[in-house]
Amino acid sequence: MLAQHYLVLVSNAAKLCGVEAFARLLTQKLGSRAKSHVLGGRLASLLKAVRGVDCVIFNFPIVAWKRRLFSPTITSLLVRIMGRNLTVVLHEWSALNWKRRLVLTPAVLLATSLCFSAPEIGREFADSKVSRWATRRRKIIPIPPNIVPPATGRDTPTSRALNAQRETGRLIVGQFGSIYPRKQSTIVLHVAAHLIGQGHDVAVVFVGSFIKAMDGMEAKFFALADELGVRDRVTITGYVRGDDELSAIFSQVDVFCYDFKEGLTSRRGSVLTAALSGKPVVVNAPFEADALAHHGMFKRLISTEMIRLVPTDADIHSLAAAVLAAKAEVPAAFDVKAEIETLWTAIIAGL
Repeated sequence: MLAQHYLVLVSNAAKLCGVEAFARLLTQKLGSRAKSHVLGGRLASLLKAVRGVDCVIFNFPIVAWKRRLFSPTITSLLVRIMGRNLTVVLHEWSALNWKRRLVLTPAVLLATSLCFSAPEIGREFADSKVSRWATRRRKIIPIPPNIVPPATGRDTPTSRALNAQRETGRLIVGQFGSIYPRKQSTIVLHVAAHLIGQGHDVAVVFVGSFIKAMDGMEAKFFALADELGVRDRVTITGYVRGDDELSAIFSQVDVFCYDFKEGLTSRRGSVLTAALSGKPVVVNAPFEADALAHHGMFKRLISTEMIRLVPTDADIHSLAAAVLAAKAEVPAAFDVKAEIETLWTAIIAGL
């Protein structure tokens, strides 16, 4: 039987990570059945909040909780002592530093149900020692895009500069999301250099910023851009706060391009957001056959060719060819709002 009233734990961060954004959206979608509570506040306010609900929901890992090492454990103990259900949604596991897993483990062990944002995360957890002592009530739930770019954008100096380049006939290849090594962000620099070598006029825009923890990443990135001769064709927007500003920048991208070491997985919310902008996305196919089986929106975007899959081990030539093909063909339209509501229905049913 589904719990009737939920408490979703969030942070007070102004700059949201993807997991935080999901937690806040979840509260909205649950409507009158849910309320949110900022983790790490006063004990009295937490007690009051827990008393009025049937189930408390944690999402891990929320970046803003890094400094609240003991809050998840204390909160989880309190929830269980008060006889409430505790649902933990894991968005990562093996990819987390072992210290972070250690901090999160007590809450995971106290959970009455576990949800995983992707099947590979469920398998990672099942293979861990912690899994032996955790609840067997486990489920895979789809994760929706955190941002849906509005139809009407608000111009910025960046969008106007990109538009000026497009008006000369230049092809704009883009990526959305943070820039870090595991994402293989620099693959787009190689694709651009390859296309330029074939006689195409190409520029690259990264709609996002470098992750600060990755020491030396930014310097290595620009060194590669210099080596490939494309540095003067690269735009990095930094963090874009407004969805309308994001939409204006997206409108100037011709094709988004990604190449992940593990292939496309349902954790790649940046790919979803890029595809929902109405621009085609070229990305390498999932390594695991069931990686997207639970996610109706990814399957729909692939069937309409808004997301265009290349082989998982595709080389630069294949990616570049797919970018040119995507630019030349118009993807089939579909009802974005209806797809998102269908996805949220599946999420809430899973919880």
